[in-house]
Amino acid sequence: MTNKFAIIKTGGKQYKVSEGDTLDIEKVITTDGILNIEEVLLTNDGEVVKVGKPTVKGAKVEAKVLADFKDKKKMVFKFKNKTRQTKKKGHRQPLTKIQITKITA
Repeated sequence: MTNKFAIIKTGGKQYKVSEGDTLDIEKVITTDGILNIEEVLLTNDGEVVKVGKPTVKGAKVEAKVLADFKDKKKMVFKFKNKTRQTKKKGHRQPLTKIQITKITA
């Protein structure tokens, strides 16, 4: 068994992924349901580790888009003490669930 993984960057965040993983990322728009991520920061195929400066040349990660959805609601509450002024607001972040199908280095 090889410990093949990659570190990718998408939506301003970095994720450690291997083939078969499912993860929730910031919303991306695709037409055919396949997402190609070219911002690969590090790859490891079990034998050789390649570190990019800032990205690994020629490396990409293919993923299948499973669903678009919204995250749980996060509440924002502001309160001013002496005037009893309050403001309550909610936010639901749009996310995309993907499954990693192939890592090429």
